[in-house]
Amino acid sequence: SILIFAVIGTLWNVFTLGLCIYAVCSWGWVEVDVPLSKTEAFLFASIVSAVDPVAVLAVFEEIHVNELLHILVFGESILNDAVTVVLYRMFEAFASQETVTGEDIGIGVGSFFVVSLGGLGIGITFGILTALLTRFTDHVRVIEPIAVLLMGYLSYLCAELFHLSGIVCIIFTAIVMKHYVDVNVSRKSR
Repeated sequence: SILIFAVIGTLWNVFTLGLCIYAVCSWGWVEVDVPLSKTEAFLFASIVSAVDPVAVLAVFEEIHVNELLHILVFGESILNDAVTVVLYRMFEAFASQETVTGEDIGIGVGSFFVVSLGGLGIGITFGILTALLTRFTDHVRVIEPIAVLLMGYLSYLCAELFHLSGIVCIIFTAIVMKHYVDVNVSRKSR
């Protein structure tokens, strides 16, 4: 359900907002000096569609709402950011073209999966590498917290280097680390 909220909800938000912005500008309800193209309207919509529910999550913490609701809102907000980053990059590429063909849209949809799954793959890889690294730190316990922090940050940098989703990458690095690295580090390092 988090994926449905994040992907379908964000797509709905971007396309509805983009069409409304384009309609308002093209019908003359708002005066603009430079005519706005559909691609530019969708580009702007992808920027403003990234919802940051920090205030909502803070209120949830205070009033102690159902844990499932908290997880759904938190998970949706994280993946929402990943979806809007991919949409922004796609519309930015479309804005530099004269016309957008069906092939371009197919490549854009494909890039969504490449960026998301690539971030997932790099995150899992760095999580496993961290598990292997911390497995052999029995005699040097002081390096364990540094290794965990550095590998998490390196996973994010690696994903951004290849223009993949750094957000998805660091989430899956943390998930793998929780399951496999946690058993390798000492209690003192935790």
